[in-house]
Amino acid sequence: MTAPTGAESGQVTWRDPKRYLWLIGLVVPLFPFISWGLVTFTGLGVFWWTGIVLLYVIFPVVDHLFGKDSANPPDKALAWLEQDRYYRWCIFLYLPLQYAGLVTGCWLLTHGGLGLPDRLGLTITLGGVAGIGINTAHELGHKKESVERWMSKIALAQTFYGHFFIEHNRGHHVRVATPDDPASARLGESFWRFLPRTVVGSLRNALHLEKARLNRRGRSPWTVHNDVLNAWAMSVVLFAALTVAFGPGILPYLAVQAVFGFCLLEVINYTEHYGLLRARTATGRYERCAPRHSWNSDNVATNVFLYHLQRHSDHHANPTRRYQALRHFEEAPELPTGYAGMIVLAYFPPLWRRTMDHRVLAHYDGDVTRANIQPAKSRAILARYGKAEQAS
Repeated sequence: MTAPTGAESGQVTWRDPKRYLWLIGLVVPLFPFISWGLVTFTGLGVFWWTGIVLLYVIFPVVDHLFGKDSANPPDKALAWLEQDRYYRWCIFLYLPLQYAGLVTGCWLLTHGGLGLPDRLGLTITLGGVAGIGINTAHELGHKKESVERWMSKIALAQTFYGHFFIEHNRGHHVRVATPDDPASARLGESFWRFLPRTVVGSLRNALHLEKARLNRRGRSPWTVHNDVLNAWAMSVVLFAALTVAFGPGILPYLAVQAVFGFCLLEVINYTEHYGLLRARTATGRYERCAPRHSWNSDNVATNVFLYHLQRHSDHHANPTRRYQALRHFEEAPELPTGYAGMIVLAYFPPLWRRTMDHRVLAHYDGDVTRANIQPAKSRAILARYGKAEQAS
């Protein structure tokens, strides 16, 4: 199809109403520059914390104000959407802006005359860019073109989380919504308990998956062909280059922004499959992943910032499908708000449980035994919801 901003097929004419909204996602890597500009204009150091304010205050409010968009592109437009390279450039441009912000941030941290609170604020702002950058890496890493897969590793280098490239694609997508998946949160499991489990479990799985792949090819895992090791090597080179350029004093700040960045990824992971469970079939295998095994959100603002990540069911059904073509499913369970608001709730377990546990129960028609339950709390949860007699 040749239409520059839409698709025509037979009697169907369709134009993507979000076509130019996707450029708004490029506001995120500009966080360090926005902070610097606001501090320069106002003289107030509090604006070094702009990333936190935007992520945890402004974005949830904007999500609420702009509401939802559940419209899907027509099936006849999907092929055109997939082929239009404009949407890829909306993703590609994130990376140079991300790294321009990182280098600028490192210069400000070491030569900007900032006090410790200001340096911490800027460091967290850089971490927010890096964390959302993992979502950019997620979009790129699922694609078949080698250049996009390498760009995914480059985006991950800032957080030293290159193993995500392996574990997410070949681990999470296989084990999703099962007790075997470290990235699927369980009913009754707080984010703070989920965090170490998913970080350690994902790392372990990535190393195992890559070792097994190389063993099948008769290769040692200690090779440049190991995609975990070569992804980590990118981080080593990046951190070393920044240390040479700005001195060893930059290393603690690089470490803090990296940890904040991958923790931002993991709190989003926490929201995506909380309490959801794929049933076992008669053969003992888990049923195929379906829309009902992912929490979705059609809040349009966060979907634009996160490249439709919240249309998570279609992503699991079609992992290589590009973000602009992902669809809404009526049968998928829906979060009460977008990810921006949900991650704030996740940090406060009582608020999270009050918001989400009854939704998990309703999703399973009141039968909590069908949910993915935290083992340590299984007896209490079953007793609370009247199914204690079914506890094993």
